[in-house]
Amino acid sequence: MRRRVAWVGAAMVAAAAASIAADGPWRRPVTGRSQVATTLGVVATSQPLASAAGAQVLERGGNAVDAAIAANAAIGLMEPTSNGIGGDLFALVYDAKTGTLHGLNASGWAPRALTREFLAGRGFTEMPSRGPFTVTVPGVVAGWHALREKFGRLPLSESLAPAIHYAREGFPVSEITAGHWSSSVGMLSAEPNAAKTFLIDGRAPKPTERFRNPDLAQTLSRIADVGKDGYYRGPVADAILAILKEKGSPIAADDLAEFEAEWVQPISTTYRGWTVSEIPPNGQGIAALIMLNLMETFPMREFGFHSTNAMHVMIEAKKLAYADLIRYVGDPRTGPVPVREMLDKTRAVERAKLIDPRWAQCQVQPSKLERVTDMQGHDTIYMSVVDREGNMVSLIQSNYQGFGSGLVPAGTGFMLHNRGALFTLAPGRPNTLAGRKRPLHTIIPAFMEKDGTRIAFGIMGGWNQAQAHAQFVADVADFDLTAQEALEAGRFTKATFGGCDVEIEPTVPEAVRDTLLAMGHKLYVTPPRSYEFGYGQATVSRPDGVHLGASDPRHDGAAVPEAPVVFKSR
Repeated sequence: MRRRVAWVGAAMVAAAAASIAADGPWRRPVTGRSQVATTLGVVATSQPLASAAGAQVLERGGNAVDAAIAANAAIGLMEPTSNGIGGDLFALVYDAKTGTLHGLNASGWAPRALTREFLAGRGFTEMPSRGPFTVTVPGVVAGWHALREKFGRLPLSESLAPAIHYAREGFPVSEITAGHWSSSVGMLSAEPNAAKTFLIDGRAPKPTERFRNPDLAQTLSRIADVGKDGYYRGPVADAILAILKEKGSPIAADDLAEFEAEWVQPISTTYRGWTVSEIPPNGQGIAALIMLNLMETFPMREFGFHSTNAMHVMIEAKKLAYADLIRYVGDPRTGPVPVREMLDKTRAVERAKLIDPRWAQCQVQPSKLERVTDMQGHDTIYMSVVDREGNMVSLIQSNYQGFGSGLVPAGTGFMLHNRGALFTLAPGRPNTLAGRKRPLHTIIPAFMEKDGTRIAFGIMGGWNQAQAHAQFVADVADFDLTAQEALEAGRFTKATFGGCDVEIEPTVPEAVRDTLLAMGHKLYVTPPRSYEFGYGQATVSRPDGVHLGASDPRHDGAAVPEAPVVFKSR
């Protein structure tokens, strides 16, 4: 009762009416799309042609992993503003045959000689945001190799065939992607290889204009023929080394050749009977689980969907969770990360008492257990696949910031990411730059399951991701929303690690926003379909054999079902 009495007391905020009374009875969100339902497979991505490419592979006899590779290769071509084979990849794979969930960390390390001391010697006091020193070894192709080796059915040449076709023949650029592309013309124009690859007569492609990338078709064809070594050794590797060394990076051939993706044990927590899983550090997924542990100590369902109390709890839980994230998370191969302690439920109960039911806190401290900047990167894709057998893939892939580092290796057709910008040069931190170390990562895939229902989901968008994951889980677990409703529901996001600033969507009721303002939250209402809140996808596998796909209308995407075999081949 103590908690409930405290929250009724929140109604005493002087500048607003009682929060519970002001909110009124909550209603389910009105969606712009229906769920896609089938008994076969579904592929959900932010590009319909990429979703269709994955569905094609399912129809050819491939499984969820084969389809995920196909869709990821296609979306790397079609949405180069956000991802491609010059970036990193993480995946959660549910194996229906064994009932086990597997994690893949395909995030690359810094070159061995790229150290804090190396950059200090060149006058850097902070990590640069773009350029050669932000390029860590790209992990995507190593990730595809690991996924196919462990779970795939089809040869890589078949999974990559749709992307190779579209790269050679061209595809119409989708509307949201075209808008993002146009904002990068200045950066692309500054580098000849980038301009040649991604601009048409010095401009970005227009919405629905056909775009071709023959260099990428050649690179993907080499990977299809040779496999992983077609990227990390030979001509493609030589081109990567050449552009980076030309710009001053100390990268060496063995930095590429020796890199391998890593299979990891997912980390998880329970929330209202659901088991929610994330990739372990060096990613931010642990922050979503910390948020859920804090939120579970409050009667969220009683508060109601999009209520002042529920929104206040989630915003304050975000601050506490991210304080721990920034203090303790780095590459676990180079220093211990106290995962067990950070996810301890007893500690969460005590830490939740720091949430004031009446007022927003503008500064919180991390937990005490035995800096990264507020830089934002929203240029990521998330995709989800379920196949007819119930195998599922939750996959995320990124350049980090729009078009990444700005550097395109000659003749390859892809941009190198700038993930290394997330390192810090401050000494002695979990995320301090060091050779062969992986940076703290923002990109995270997620998975949740309860009573035979499984959801592979994710919402991209820099530091938005963990907080968006927690909101999605609460929408499903506390408020019984469908995956489509949960993706479309109005969200908040706080990209910074201090202060009371919060961005919020106008679909959160005005009365709720007014009361949050009176509680000290500094709200910035952002127009609908803004990238700040991320773009999500989800697939659902139910115990009755029905599979569902959901796609976020904030982007261009779609959930595309596998078609049954109904025609005899001629």
